[in-house]
Amino acid sequence: MEPIYVTGHQNPDTDSIVAAIAYASLRNALGDKEYTAACLGRVSDETQLVLNHFGFEPPTLITNVYTQIQDLDFDKPPILNAGVTVDRAWNELQERKELRAIPVANNDGTLLGLISREDIASYNMGLNNSSALNKVPLFNVLSVLEGKVINDAGEYLDTVSGEVVLAIPESRGPGMFSNSDCVMICGHQPDIIRKALENNINCLILCKTELPSELAEIKTDTCIIYTPYDAYKATRLIFQSTPIGRICLRKDLVSFHLEDRVDLVKEMVWKYRKPCYAILDEKEKIVGILTRYHLLRPRRKRVVLVDHNEASQSVPGLEEADILEIIDHHRLADIQTANPIFVRNEPVGSTNTIIASMFQDKGLIPSEKLAGMMAAAILSDTVMFKSPTCTVRDIRTAERMARIANVSLDELGEKIFSESVEGKTADELLHTDYKEFHIAGHDLAVSQVTCLDSAAILQRKDELLAQMKTIASESNASFVILMLTDVLLEGSYLLYVGDDDIISQAFDVIPKDNEVFLPEVMSRKKQIIPTLSALWG
Repeated sequence: MEPIYVTGHQNPDTDSIVAAIAYASLRNALGDKEYTAACLGRVSDETQLVLNHFGFEPPTLITNVYTQIQDLDFDKPPILNAGVTVDRAWNELQERKELRAIPVANNDGTLLGLISREDIASYNMGLNNSSALNKVPLFNVLSVLEGKVINDAGEYLDTVSGEVVLAIPESRGPGMFSNSDCVMICGHQPDIIRKALENNINCLILCKTELPSELAEIKTDTCIIYTPYDAYKATRLIFQSTPIGRICLRKDLVSFHLEDRVDLVKEMVWKYRKPCYAILDEKEKIVGILTRYHLLRPRRKRVVLVDHNEASQSVPGLEEADILEIIDHHRLADIQTANPIFVRNEPVGSTNTIIASMFQDKGLIPSEKLAGMMAAAILSDTVMFKSPTCTVRDIRTAERMARIANVSLDELGEKIFSESVEGKTADELLHTDYKEFHIAGHDLAVSQVTCLDSAAILQRKDELLAQMKTIASESNASFVILMLTDVLLEGSYLLYVGDDDIISQAFDVIPKDNEVFLPEVMSRKKQIIPTLSALWG
């Protein structure tokens, strides 16, 4: 069954990552085994610390939820090697009437060509102009004739070549042996068999007859094959021993990969208008066949959004996916769905507070390690309960999770926020918890770093501002803000790139050198974004 991805926002923080893991765990515990926790970017050092502490692996990284070739119910025919007989290919096509063609592979599984009924028909019609075999593998001949080699000379033969001759009564005379480079098909005709062996023709095919004992002692280089078929059928079948690699379509092939987006593939299909296309995996191995029919009803990817409901913060391709649920604690944004969905959006400080309540609603208790990780996520998102977004419910929920996990909230919080920032580049710091917003025609980027000692980071102010200017240029943002939240000071330093007057008007302060301290400001969601939104209208 295709997975249902539970995913938080881009540049995920601890609450986002843990919420995805916790909600997938809840749904799977209820019997919905296809739920898979996913993330949309690099796991931060803080989050990795929490995961390591409680023994969890990071969620599956996904880069998009566009509908891809792998989401289609494409044909999965047998993959035929280039050496396979025409007869085998024809039988496969007859058994699978829905197939337009069968892929032909090289020995390493990569694409050589496509074999269709039209290709086989063209080959058979061309036999009117040629009645010769050209180095056809002996195995192929034996396969189509259900034959066996009955003399020693034949055991050393690898391929069969020569003009195919159907022996008729002896009236044809010795002329039929003027050229030993031939493949003769005959029945119980001892005289003709003797002459064929004495002339050392390439291959003699005996139809429904054994080699006469009196002829078995003749020294010959002729390969002798016995077949249970009559001469007429053997004559028809032997030409079907030709390897399909010689007749399949090999030029101007168009193929696609499993990861290719369906919307882009449709454009290519419209352009080339071929009956079918090979599908390849990441190693260029053949996995299936695509026709225009398969593009009509693609399976859309299914997602559950946690800790966000804003398209710009979600996974690329969301408009092509089926959103099943949203669990969040932010303002309602711009996501639209084709069908009614379950939405749980509550004014609390952490998404994990909501998910913990959902465990309780279902009469379930998270595992000890999961409960500890959820407590850590609540501490992280509420800045140890000092954020204005924090509610009594967040505190009570974190305390309950801590009891289940048998951990101390104070020790856990100190461990989270004392995480060293040494060794991180300016860009890594700025993308620790980075979000982009579009407010009243203004493009805004706000990064938040929470710590116990802001002084060490402020020493790198010039480096950080330079990188923020780069981010502003690359993202065309009118404002880039680093919100440096100090837990002990219970406030935040703002480093910014943008208009001084905006900062002054929004927060009623006098900025200096692109820096300002805002006491009791701990929340980007509740204190920074709403204030700027009000200023910009």
